[in-house]
Amino acid sequence: MYKLFIKRIIDFILALIFLLIFSPIFLFVMIGLWMVNQGSPFFFQKRAGKNDQIFKIIKFKTMNDKKDSDGVLLPDTERLTSFGSFVRKTSLDELPQFFNILKGEMSLIGPRPLLPEYLEFYSEYHKRRHWVRPGITGLAQVKGRNQMKFSERFNNDVYYVENLSLTLDIKIIFLTVKSILFKSSTIVNGQTVDEVDDLGISRNLSKNHFKK
Repeated sequence: MYKLFIKRIIDFILALIFLLIFSPIFLFVMIGLWMVNQGSPFFFQKRAGKNDQIFKIIKFKTMNDKKDSDGVLLPDTERLTSFGSFVRKTSLDELPQFFNILKGEMSLIGPRPLLPEYLEFYSEYHKRRHWVRPGITGLAQVKGRNQMKFSERFNNDVYYVENLSLTLDIKIIFLTVKSILFKSSTIVNGQTVDEVDDLGISRNLSKNHFKK
């Protein structure tokens, strides 16, 4: 019952409440990024969701689009502003994803959505991570560290799918808040480039697609 109906209702209500509560912060970050980026404060990217359905994830854009004289984007370190770095470190870049939740594309808790290009690298077992809506945070994020391999993280994702419950979701929320408040090395949002070899995906592909 929880997995099929109640979880979606809770997601919608909490996402709406969070957006209302954090609306002043949302507006502050949006205006700040619009100024420092000299352009759109939002970042849109295609990701694979429940049942492999493709959707566009919404995040705050923490890097500008400055280019060199040849029209090539500058290195990440030169495009990441101090304000953008603050937004990323505090996980405020995740706030727009509450709109993905309201649209039914994401959940508060679930496996992190990855690029569609990664679908072909999943084993049949790991494909189970797409049996549920992807989440802003999840079991793999609160348990894993930067050096965790994709296969290990996917194992945690599948465990979550097969053991999904209200109790587990509450535990993950608690651990997520704890990791943000105490700035632990636990990953809350995203992946590092060094992990890609575990699935045989080229590093160039990951570097190009994980920029924001």
